Amino acid sequence: MGLAGELEVDTELKTSADKFYKVLSNQVHHVPNASDKVHAIEVHKVIGKLLALSSFPWNIHVYVDGETEEFKEKVDFDDEKRCITFDAVGGHILERYKKYKAIFQVTENDEGGGMVKVTLVYEKFKEDDDPPHKFLNYVAEIIRDVDAHIINI
Repeated sequence: MGLAGELEVDTELKTSADKFYKVLSNQVHHVPNASDKVHAIEVHKVIGKLLALSSFPWNIHVYVDGETEEFKEKVDFDDEKRCITFDAVGGHILERYKKYKAIFQVTENDEGGGMVKVTLVYEKFKEDDDPPHKFLNYVAEIIRDVDAHIINI
């Protein structure tokens, strides 16, 4: 087992892929209202709509296992593929991992809902460090919270 690795999880959506992607790409400020696991999101540079930017930095303050964690990430959008990449550039996560990137791929399913495939790409500092399983589970929980929020609004 090496220092670099990937973890993946697929999370089924009740809402459509387009609606879900729209919230994550254009209405990310609603995520703290949708999930008590997200405390705040601070976008540092906005020009018009978020989708108008190809890349911008943000901070996200989250609760993981009862502790507040801050992620400083560079966010990139690929609207054609409904793909969002969150690349860690600072925060608590980089105290645990040399590299941490979360890739969200949003697709339609046959029932009219969507699916979010999350891939965590990471590099550990030491061989015996744990892979970021708790963060993968945490991200899947936020996806389910946001999906339920979209259905209820």
